Formats: sequence, structure tokens, C-alpha cells
Amino acid sequence: MLSYTIRRIMIILAMLFVACFLIYLCLDLMPGDPISYMVDQETLGEMTDVQKEAMRQSLGLNGSVITRFFNWFRGILHGDFGYSLTSGVAINKIIADTLPATIELSIAALLFSSIVGTVLGILSALKKGCVVDNVLTVAGLIGMSIPQFFFGLVALLIFSINLGWLPIGGRMEAGQSAFFQRLPHLVLPAIVLGLFLTAGIMRYARSSMLDAANKDFLRTARSKGIPEWRVNLIHGFRVAMNPVVVLIGLRLPMLIGGSVVIESVFQWPGIGKMFLVAVRGQNYPLVMMIALLMIFATMVSSFLIDLLTAAMDPRVRLE
Repeated sequence: MLSYTIRRIMIILAMLFVACFLIYLCLDLMPGDPISYMVDQETLGEMTDVQKEAMRQSLGLNGSVITRFFNWFRGILHGDFGYSLTSGVAINKIIADTLPATIELSIAALLFSSIVGTVLGILSALKKGCVVDNVLTVAGLIGMSIPQFFFGLVALLIFSINLGWLPIGGRMEAGQSAFFQRLPHLVLPAIVLGLFLTAGIMRYARSSMLDAANKDFLRTARSKGIPEWRVNLIHGFRVAMNPVVVLIGLRLPMLIGGSVVIESVFQWPGIGKMFLVAVRGQNYPLVMMIALLMIFATMVSSFLIDLLTAAMDPRVRLE
């Protein structure tokens, strides 16, 4: 186990370095100049070439892409995440202000999708071939096919604009700080973000439950006269949930990284929305740190899921 852990940590660090360089290279190839986003067009037109060059020099934008990348990476190793090119705010502060909102939204979406998806998946498996199974299967396909932004816009139109039941956007009103005060703002984006994951978990739980229903130990339990509900919901459910738990664990970092669209639709002040703004403004340091955070979360989650799988199933060996 120790050798496996050390090897995986080394692989994670190497993959983080390669991924960061590729992202930085792609951003550098994008057209435009960060200075054009930092200075308004009128002021930019009045600046001389010498002033523009001095500004680029002060921001560390000169030199080759290799040099700039390693200068940035050296700062990361020393705990210096740099400053936003467009606002001048420390990136540490930007992440500290936006990451909690994204984590809150992602956890809410994960809880909603895990509970609803698991219940519907098990119900679909127990009603295999019936109308309920067919309806849930079609609903799952629809949920996985329609883009999230479409669900978001429809939800805003119905529940916020037409009915007025829920706020139209944002995380909270002025002066609100308690969780239950801002809960109405969380409902719509969490449900919309979790819909796609709900469909996936439902299909996965259905398949796992049907597979578990054919196991020998369930036939033995039935032969002993144990009630069918107990066989399915206690013995079968416990076995069927093992792969579903793995799927749920892998989806949390995907929710954090995939919240860009939902945060933009609902004006949620999270790290996904900040990432989109940083990409548009060619804010290289901020884009790199957010991308690094998302990649790191995905890799660590995958590693922890491997350990969890080995703990849940003794037949799995980590080598």
C-alpha cells in the first residue's frame, strides 16, 4: 500500500506539471493581448510603444513562453500564486472568495443527484419492464442529452420570472450570511447542475441492482424465506451501491470543474464563473491556478476512490 501511494503521488505531480504547461501553451497561442483587457481602449490608444513595452515588462509578459511558464511555476513552488492581471488582486484572495461558493453548489448538487438518482435507479430495477421502468429510462436519456444551460434558462423562466417562487440569480441578498437565508438562491442552480448527474447515477444504480439480483447469495436469501423487500433493499442494495459510490466520488471534482455554465446562467459568484472571465481576459496567472486546482481535485479524487474501492471490496488489490 505504501509503495502504491508513493507511486501515485509521483504520477499525480508529473501529470499536474505536464497539464499546466499544455494549458499555458494553449492560452499563449490565443489571439489578443492581456493589456488590451486591463486598459480601456481610449487610454490604450494614447499609450506609446515604450509605455506598452514597460507595462508588459512589469507584468512579466515578455520573454519566451518557456521562460514565462517556469517563472510562474517557480513562484508556485514558493507559495506565490501571483496577482490577477486585470484587477491586481492576489490570486490567493480570489480563490478564497470564490471557491467556497462553488464547493457549496457542487455538494448540494451531488447530494440531490445521489439521493434522487439512487432511489429512481433502484425503483427502475425493481419495476423492470413495467411502465415505471420505461418512463424513468426515457427521462434518464433526456436528462443526459439536453444541455445544462437549456435546463437552467427554462428553470429561471418558469420558477423565477413567471412564478416568482425563487430568486433569479446570485448567491444571497445584501445583508444575508446564514445558510438558511441564502438557501432559496441555491435551490435552482443545485438542481439544474445535478440533473445530468442524476440521470447517470440512475442508470448506473439500475444496472448494478439488476446485476446484484442475479447473485447466488440473493437466491439463497430468498430460499430461506426472507421477505422480498428485505432481500432487495438490504442485501441487494448493499452490493449494488459499491460501484455507485465510486461513480459519485468521481463526479464531485467534475461538478466543481463543470459548474462554469451553471454559474454563468445563475450569476453564481463561484470559481467556475471566475474561470470564464479569466479566460476571456487572457488572465494567465488566474487561469493557470484555477485549472491547476481543478486538475488536482480530479486526480486526488481518483486516487481516493481507488483506496475506497480496495477498502470496500477485499478482492481489489492495489499494486
